[in-house]
Amino acid sequence: MASTVGVIFSSINDESVPELTRARSMASIPYGGRYRLVDFALSNMVNSGITTVGMLTKNNYQSLMDHLGSGKNWDLARKEGGLILLPPYSDESEILYKNRLEALKGATAFLKKAKEDFVVLTDSDSIYRLDYSKVIEYHISKNADITMVYHEHELVKSHYYMTLNTAKDGRITGLEINPAASGIKKNYINVMVARRTYLLRLVQDAIQHGYTSFGRDILSPGVKSLNMYAYKLEGYYASITSINAYFNANMDLLNKNIRNEIFGDRDVYTKVNDSAPAKFLSEAKVRNSLISDGCVIEGEVENCILFRGVKIGKGAVVKNCILMTDNIIGDGCNLAYVGSDKNSVIRDGRVLAGCEIQPYFINKGSLI
Repeated sequence: MASTVGVIFSSINDESVPELTRARSMASIPYGGRYRLVDFALSNMVNSGITTVGMLTKNNYQSLMDHLGSGKNWDLARKEGGLILLPPYSDESEILYKNRLEALKGATAFLKKAKEDFVVLTDSDSIYRLDYSKVIEYHISKNADITMVYHEHELVKSHYYMTLNTAKDGRITGLEINPAASGIKKNYINVMVARRTYLLRLVQDAIQHGYTSFGRDILSPGVKSLNMYAYKLEGYYASITSINAYFNANMDLLNKNIRNEIFGDRDVYTKVNDSAPAKFLSEAKVRNSLISDGCVIEGEVENCILFRGVKIGKGAVVKNCILMTDNIIGDGCNLAYVGSDKNSVIRDGRVLAGCEIQPYFINKGSLI
């Protein structure tokens, strides 16, 4: 693989799920019982041979720092390169960045210092598996200025989204930002490849012209002036654009085929926590659920994802729920379609219910 440096945006899409990002960044949102969303972007990079990764921070990133540590769990604790946390502002400003372009301005010093030929830019709000080395090979074969990765699925409208139109050879012929159309579209997944020096020139040019948006001021006009190509991501893809999308992306893991596709052929690395095995008492009933280590179950659990240290009381019935780390569900409770953030306590006998299209969400550290 050609030498490549990675840049991950940890907080670009925080406003999509304010329920989960009040005290953390998008990158550190828990997922699937033991992971964080950033684990997929990092694991994709490491599995693709990228060993220098800049993590762009913004605010509420204490939990992200706790999770990443030195980068050892991703084999990124290195004397040269490795995992590097980048500040949320540039050398010239102490104002937090507001968008992707301003974030890249803050990363110019990191990119100038890097020696790699190419750069992969990615967000941390999606679950997918991708070998970036294949995207780099495609980028080189097309002699492209920019290669944008897309996935074909039903258009999901959020605060900011982008769809692509392409020719038969993959060249991008049209780019729409927040289109009003619906249906199956080629949705840009915020993964981009460019030569490092070329990206630096684009950012410097944007600074000189006072541009404020990478999409509207650079990519959209670049359809005609730049050699831009699209690379198709095959297979499973989920983007966390809302609390419903988060709930559904977790529930997808109860499907064996999807679970095997996400975790089957390549490792997804994460921070390792040594906990006691889950404990199932004599009256426990568990069906079609993912149960993490440290859980203690006395009641009934069905179609649920339980993170580490969750306790389900005697006689409690919990169905179609996502319960994050150290939740305590009291005796005799009845929960359906509930998503509960970390360290919440639901007292004995409580009845809480959402529905499939609108789960009931409980904030971190709540007492009900």
